[in-house]
Amino acid sequence: MQKESQVTIMKKYAGHVLKVAICGAVMAGLVAMPLLLTGCGAFGEKIYTSGIFAMDTIMEIEVAGTEDLTPVAEEAIRNIEKELSVTDPESQIARLNSQGQAEISADVADVLTRALDVCKRTDGDLDITIYPVLKAWGFTTGDYRVPDEEELQELLKNVDYSRVEVSTPKEVPDKAAAMEGWEAVLPEGFQVDLGSVAKGYTGCFVADKLRSMGVTHALLNLGGNVQCIGTKPNGEKWQVAVKSPFEDSTTGMLGVIAADDVTIITSGGYERYFEQDGETYWHILDPGTGKPVRSGLASVTIVGKDGLVCDALSTALFIKGLDKSVEFWKKSDDFEAVFVTETGEVYVTEGIAGDFKLTSEYRDAPLQIIRR
Repeated sequence: MQKESQVTIMKKYAGHVLKVAICGAVMAGLVAMPLLLTGCGAFGEKIYTSGIFAMDTIMEIEVAGTEDLTPVAEEAIRNIEKELSVTDPESQIARLNSQGQAEISADVADVLTRALDVCKRTDGDLDITIYPVLKAWGFTTGDYRVPDEEELQELLKNVDYSRVEVSTPKEVPDKAAAMEGWEAVLPEGFQVDLGSVAKGYTGCFVADKLRSMGVTHALLNLGGNVQCIGTKPNGEKWQVAVKSPFEDSTTGMLGVIAADDVTIITSGGYERYFEQDGETYWHILDPGTGKPVRSGLASVTIVGKDGLVCDALSTALFIKGLDKSVEFWKKSDDFEAVFVTETGEVYVTEGIAGDFKLTSEYRDAPLQIIRR
């Protein structure tokens, strides 16, 4: 790869070469190949399609039905982005970061609390307080640089998810159902970023909203985070392709997962990174060191029902590496996974082994099924 002066910057945002197909295939982890096929809905149904730019990525929505409900999905996405964005100064999270203490809505409290739960579950391999370190590297601003060790150690003093407080409303009998009165508090110098869970949460939220309006077949690609609603209109499973994490891939596709009514999310260093002085630095940082993680994995794909959890685990398990991730999976019952190592080996958990196939380009890749 050629250099542009001393720094070469690459952003491979999910969806830049993406086309979702409600009757064809869609790719998790950043690209999809086929175009929309017509005439695949039930009698009287049409396929309604829209595309928006939100959460710093291109998103595509396709819904089968008798009326166009894509505007409903778009509005829900925009509303969630307004509340969770770290760059919009009017968002609840941005206010929390700037003030250190802020009132938050019940929905934001739910996202924040559940994200903290995954931080604890993964022993801090996911840590939503990593935001100041991400900023130092330039991954949130585009002003890429390599912080020195002294700067990183100082910033890491403000990375500890366990010190984030979310308080429940006072004097309310059913606190879990309270819509007002929630509050979040950060220690001085701390900031949070929900980017590791936002799109996964959004996919499930929008899917539930569409289902409540009678939608039984739809596909949401929120920048490579794929949310399947039901099956294809013809009753077959969706064919969701997993992106190859390797630059020399000719097709861009590593494999295909047959899926229905699940979330499929892929994380890898190829998503956003920069090069400086011959070194590659990607945006997935180890909360323990403040540096881009080198775990031996090239990508992690998570399949499950809870989009927020899938989104969070795709990052956390990438940081853990293969061996620790396998042990983590064996103790869990809410997700399946595909792990791809930097040396080209593919590991698939047994729950989706029968639904996963390598593409012809990777038919000779070493593939192992992980069993409990």
